[in-house]
Formats: sequence, structure tokens, C-alpha cells
Amino acid sequence: MSTPIPDLHDAVREKYGRIATGEVKGCGCGCATSAAAVSSEVGYTRDQLAALPEGADLGLGCGNPLQHAALRSGEVVLDLGSGAGMDVFLAAREVGPTGRVLGVDMTPAMVEKARGNAARAGVGNVEFRLGDIEHLPVDDASVDAIISNCVINLATDKPRVFREALRVLKPGGRLVVSDLVLERALPDQLRSSVEAYVGCVAGASLLADYLGQLVVAGFEDVALLERRSYGDAEVFGGEPWMREASRAILSAKIRAYKPAA
Repeated sequence: MSTPIPDLHDAVREKYGRIATGEVKGCGCGCATSAAAVSSEVGYTRDQLAALPEGADLGLGCGNPLQHAALRSGEVVLDLGSGAGMDVFLAAREVGPTGRVLGVDMTPAMVEKARGNAARAGVGNVEFRLGDIEHLPVDDASVDAIISNCVINLATDKPRVFREALRVLKPGGRLVVSDLVLERALPDQLRSSVEAYVGCVAGASLLADYLGQLVVAGFEDVALLERRSYGDAEVFGGEPWMREASRAILSAKIRAYKPAA
């Protein structure tokens, strides 16, 4: 049996706070020569990257949820774990001046950074709130769409995250996420590693469990839209058990709907 990982919320907040302030490189869910290289590799277009305010892209994604979100003018969108605001700013372009995009993040330094990015870029249809995605500071049935990128795997109570998402969505609203999931269980050494947890690995769920939790929460039409290998032995270390574990990790794009009635 694996040893429980202590103080996970504090560990995650500390790690991503250091990324926000530039103390460490933005390398939570992937590594490359630059943040832009990570984002390009996981599916963001040149146009999207060029449109971002400076400092919004920290290279923390494992996919591009906006590819399948089908956002429309005037919609209200919520980003779970919004970081420095990358997906919030891109969504704001799609919903236009009559729409609004909320970002929720548990790390004060990230929220501060995102707010500063918005102010400097003059983006007025966005808002960043400090909060936990397991206890969203968002009203019931108030958003049309939820997006999230490589964040839910960090939550210790994923079923609650999905229940909260269902609560804040309007009837018929949709959830579209990019996240890391597992094809098979990880070795105990990796599951009990705090470093692996904050790096989006040890907290990842089996794909079948992830999809099943969405159904149990009350979502319908749950669909796996894309899946691809995400393992990189150099990211996780050189020990043989780590190299083997890296091959169990997938990047998945998933969409689900709140029932219309």
C-alpha cells in the first residue's frame, strides 16, 4: 500500500506560487525549451500564442481545451485552475465583449499575476478569483461552459470537483478539459512522491475512473475526444521504475454536458 502524501494543497500552492513569481521554470505538466514550445506542442496555434498578454503562458498545459469548447459570443466561461490566465484570455477573444470569462485558482501569486496581465493588456471581460476548485466561489447555474487544462489531476477530491462543476453550469452547459490520466496504475514509489504529485503525475486517475466519476457526478454524454501518450522518462527521472511509469501516462481531452432539464 502506498504511503499517503501529506499537505498536498500546500505543496501544490507552494510549487505553483514559485512558478508564478519566476523563481522556478514553468514546468508542471511538461518540460521543453520554453513555455511557448510546451504550448505549441500540446496544441495551441501560432495565432493563439501571439494573441496572449506577456506572461500569460507559463507552459503548464497538457492540451488545448479550447479546440473542443465551441465557445460562442456572449457566453460566460469558467476556467478551473486558471494560472496566469492563458486560457482565460483566449476564451475572452471567443466570447467577445458581451461575454465574460472567470478564472479560479488556489495560488495567490497566480491570481495576482493573472490580474496584472489583464490590467496591462486592457482586457476587460475577464475576472480572476482566488479559490479552490473543490469549493468554487461561483454561483449556481451561472456559467455556460467550463474549461480546464492539466489541473483536475492535482485535486485530492476529484468527485467533488465534478459535482462543483455541475452545480455552477447552466442546464445544458458543457465541461471540456485537457488532463493527464493513466492507462494503468502507477508504482507505489511514484504515487507517494510529492514531487510527482505537484508535477501532475501521482495524482492522475485511471482513465476509466475519471470518465466514471463524471457520470456519477451527474454529467451526461461523457466523451473521450482525444488521447495521446504523454510520458517522458527524462521528466520523471532516470530510475527504471520511473521510466516504466512514464509509459502509463496519457494526455486526454474530455467533454461532458450537464443535463438540460
